[in-house]
Amino acid sequence: MTSPQTATRTFTQAQLGTLTLLGWSGEHPGVGHEVAFLLVYSLGDGSDGPAAGEAAMRVALERSGLPVGAGLVRAAETPGLPVTLLVQAGQAVLTLPHFTAQYPAPPEWLAAAHDQGEVYAMFATRPWPAAVPGRPVSEDLLRSFAADEEIIMSSAHCVLPVRSLG
Repeated sequence: MTSPQTATRTFTQAQLGTLTLLGWSGEHPGVGHEVAFLLVYSLGDGSDGPAAGEAAMRVALERSGLPVGAGLVRAAETPGLPVTLLVQAGQAVLTLPHFTAQYPAPPEWLAAAHDQGEVYAMFATRPWPAAVPGRPVSEDLLRSFAADEEIIMSSAHCVLPVRSLG
């Protein structure tokens, strides 16, 4: 006789590789006002390669209460969700249990975030090595990744309230 076993999915921080935030603002279809967007992705440069990094990101997100490919999570309506966004002094700091990342936000992004009081975040499991920190990302390159149906469906999506100190 055998008994069922649950596989414990594990990952190491090194498997995630370089985690990066990229923000932009624009009108969201059907909303009629400026929305601040934040894309979280890995460069795919983790210790065990891009495929292991993708799996590690999926586990990290799901452990954080952000289901991959399962629709939108509203952090303000999800008690205990360990995901926060602090916007202060021109910076957006995103914190999850397994990582913290910072984004130096431009004025138009900050204005949209503060005006709406929330930011739409997309957490990509698929690595994006083309968008290296410190190099400009064209609108076409951003659109080719962030609007790709496969990327959207393999990501976690969350609306985060904007918090600040003070």
